[in-house]
Amino acid sequence: MNTEYTAIVKQEGDWWIGWIEEIPGINCQEHTREELMESLRATLREALEFNRQDALSAVGTGYVEEKIAI
Repeated sequence: MNTEYTAIVKQEGDWWIGWIEEIPGINCQEHTREELMESLRATLREALEFNRQDALSAVGTGYVEEKIAI
């Protein structure tokens, strides 16, 4: 599945800062725009995997996973 997210990026002095618009808490800062985009990708991947593992740990047994699209 190839899901797209929106990165909000901005240069502040010597730093590039950015957020993922759709997911609170995903933000990074780097010295170059390219480094920022890679950091945002990596942080987003980690957050999604953490959230997935957290959800699976909380549900216990007897569940079904269903894919949804909006």
